[in-house]
Amino acid sequence: MSVDITVIDKLSINSDLSQLSLVEGLIDKTCASLNIDEDMYGNVLIAVTEAVNNAIIHGNKFSTDLHVSVDVLDTYDTFAFRITDAGTGFDYTNLPDPTAPENLEKENGRGIFLIRNLSDNLQFSENGKVATIFFNKSNA
Repeated sequence: MSVDITVIDKLSINSDLSQLSLVEGLIDKTCASLNIDEDMYGNVLIAVTEAVNNAIIHGNKFSTDLHVSVDVLDTYDTFAFRITDAGTGFDYTNLPDPTAPENLEKENGRGIFLIRNLSDNLQFSENGKVATIFFNKSNA
């Protein structure tokens, strides 16, 4: 069974954390147009901005000449944000568990765990350079 996925909006930003306000604006616009409730909006906001943070910091290593693109995808029963960086990718299949006792005191390493717990599905492609975060509309 094929799923009709439509790109309903897109944004490209420089790899600068000050650009996150543009991403937040895209999230606001998307959630308003899809009538997403306030509880789900918070999950979307945190998950997507965390993924863009990761793309800027870890993927593009703050290189302002590299861009992060954010595409908004829509299907009948889900919507998603696809975040793409220009980095080399990472091994998303072998991540340390941030809830393990030896990792509790670490300042980093919780982003993907957080995204997975706030969204309905997280998929990586292109060796981790592309993260697609899905949200079920039925939860909205």
